[in-house]
Amino acid sequence: MQILRRTEAVLSRLGRSSPRWTHKRRENQGRTDITRRFVNTWSPLASAFNAKPNKLLSLHFTKGATGLFGLPELNEPEGFYLLKENAVREAESLVAECCSPERSRKMVEVFDHLSDTLCRVADLAEFIRMAHPQARYSHAAEDASIAIGGLVEQLNTHRQLYDSLREVVKNGDIFPTTDVDRHVAKLFLFDFEQSGIHLDEAKRCRVVSLNEAILTLGQHFMNGSLQSRAIPKKKLPESIRQHFAIDGDNIVVTGLYADAHMEITREAAYKIFLHPDQHQEYLLTELLTRRHEMATICGFKSYAHRAVNSSLAESPDLVLNFLKLVSKEVRPLAKEDFREMEKMKKEQYRYSRDLAPWDVPYFTGQARQSKFSMSGGDLAPYFSLGAVMDGLSSLLRNLYNVSLKVQEPLPGELWTNDVYNKLCNRPFPQIISLKPPLQCEINTPFLTQTLTALTSSVMHEMEGLLGYIYCDFYERIGKAHQDCHFTIRGGKLLPDGSYQDPIVVLHLNLPAPTWSTPSLLTPGMVENLFHEMGHALHSMLARTQYQHVTGTRCSTDFAEVPSILMEFFAMDPRVLRTYARHYKTGEPIPDKLLEKLVASKSVFAASEMQLQTFYSMLDQRYHSEERWDSTTTTTQILEKVQNEYYGLPYVPNTAWQLRFGHLVGYGAKYYAYLVSRAVASWIWQKYFVDNPFSREMGEKYRREVLAHGGGKPPRAMVGEFLGREVTAESMVEALRTDLESKKERVETTTAK
Repeated sequence: MQILRRTEAVLSRLGRSSPRWTHKRRENQGRTDITRRFVNTWSPLASAFNAKPNKLLSLHFTKGATGLFGLPELNEPEGFYLLKENAVREAESLVAECCSPERSRKMVEVFDHLSDTLCRVADLAEFIRMAHPQARYSHAAEDASIAIGGLVEQLNTHRQLYDSLREVVKNGDIFPTTDVDRHVAKLFLFDFEQSGIHLDEAKRCRVVSLNEAILTLGQHFMNGSLQSRAIPKKKLPESIRQHFAIDGDNIVVTGLYADAHMEITREAAYKIFLHPDQHQEYLLTELLTRRHEMATICGFKSYAHRAVNSSLAESPDLVLNFLKLVSKEVRPLAKEDFREMEKMKKEQYRYSRDLAPWDVPYFTGQARQSKFSMSGGDLAPYFSLGAVMDGLSSLLRNLYNVSLKVQEPLPGELWTNDVYNKLCNRPFPQIISLKPPLQCEINTPFLTQTLTALTSSVMHEMEGLLGYIYCDFYERIGKAHQDCHFTIRGGKLLPDGSYQDPIVVLHLNLPAPTWSTPSLLTPGMVENLFHEMGHALHSMLARTQYQHVTGTRCSTDFAEVPSILMEFFAMDPRVLRTYARHYKTGEPIPDKLLEKLVASKSVFAASEMQLQTFYSMLDQRYHSEERWDSTTTTTQILEKVQNEYYGLPYVPNTAWQLRFGHLVGYGAKYYAYLVSRAVASWIWQKYFVDNPFSREMGEKYRREVLAHGGGKPPRAMVGEFLGREVTAESMVEALRTDLESKKERVETTTAK
């Protein structure tokens, strides 16, 4: 029983004006009217995110201090033990209720209560284990996470619990149920059966053993995929040795060096870094073999059939048909891209060879520069974090009548000294100001603390508070580098008719501000922020009956739809004009620069889509029933799939797949990116392309899609919303329209 579902979260950071900054403003008074206008015209939200964080005299609050995320138990790390014990006791009571013939509520309600009880500790503990800088907290959180995980494993083998749920799913509950009740109950049952509890004892034990082996193999494969590669210096031409790290008599290659100007450097890095590794090949083969065995024992044709169950795609057959159609559609367009890259290569190098895989990232970057003549330095001043957050809030007001408001954190609420506040969703007409600075008792001992992230509350005009987004946006030593979204507490309908407000954390790695300059973002960072905010909004705007299916707790190929849709908003010229403003003057981005930026994001879009199609098809082939020929290696499969689905041929004696860590986390699900993009493109084209600020369309999208989370079968729900069945053909049609739009944008802009 997968009571603990994979979740994401969002972190961002906000700053406040400090005494030092106030002093600088006084010194600069009278310099220009523009400076004064800049200081006075930014919204409170933008000002908070653009200000350099304060060095506050914070307290070791002995009175009135709350704990992490406002939980009084977590005022000290030992509170995790209390949370864990309380969760275990409540879980025991709920299991007894599930198994009782005198049960007084629906089975699915009790199961969701059990899921919520465990997730509220496990999700919180897992985040703190990863994010908290103090060992005492991270160790206590890890202990709680392990304990809850152990309890879940016990429940996975609880036969009476499983039989009680199975009886309800097969024959109906003793209480009246709805379609949502039955759908969620089936999800619980499927999660249960993934552990093999429905099998005889010998097979069930084998499934447990295989699961453990899969986890271990995956961890080792991931570690190996990140390892650098060393070779003797004498094997490389002397002219390029200095481009790599040197360790004694060895050259150390740490990546693909895709930006290197010299082709021989890119080629050397590609062939050395991706050289076949016997141990990695063994790990991947064993991982795939055990996944296949586990799936077949549990009654599936392949691991791919197991992975896509209850997804938007629903079956590997639809996935394969979709990928084949995309490949056919995109091949001529990608060929044009490669032809243009090859022409650029011949112009740049006197004695050039055919275009190779190591050339593609380099010439994609070169094309953006040559076609649009702009640099990061031209764009960055228009994308201060405060301006982008202000634009996001404005967009949400237009679409959903929702706004983001900064809230001051309570003492002890945050997990590190570089998270400032939280964001809340407030009703648009309501004016919310920042709380006054925290006050401390005069005799309380204090520590100097830097607060560099913010909390936002999210509220709707009619519905009130929707939830909280903790924003941890800035890079720092020891912080994980991936941008992601964590669910700390899922939303759900409570017995008294109220709603359990969701809590999420947005976790980004943006450049920190200085005293004179706010955090300035690249266009890629802006897209990432909008993307992760899309996940957060899925959690905030959902109003599900059960937390097991709230927000992003749905299939991977559907969970990415809201976040990819937000990328369309982020780079739409009409939306960009509302927030791309110079951080010093407040002047909007010039139209010419804006047009170049938008067009640059579409350069060689077809070849990029072909690459994603190749990755997805390789992942499907590895996890299908076709894979299992003991004489075939994963590299031989790679060669065959690349030559069939990618426009550039396989490079002999390379093994790119042994560096592809997504095979572990997204096994048989890597296709989800393309399917999600197709559906997001379709939604954009049908509802928002004419007016990205439409309240009518925004509320329809929320009401018919976002509000349900994973509470409805995603394919049927999306098809009903779009007014057409979701098929491989209809999704490819949406992608084709998107590609045509991008191509036209590039051609129009370069012709000016």
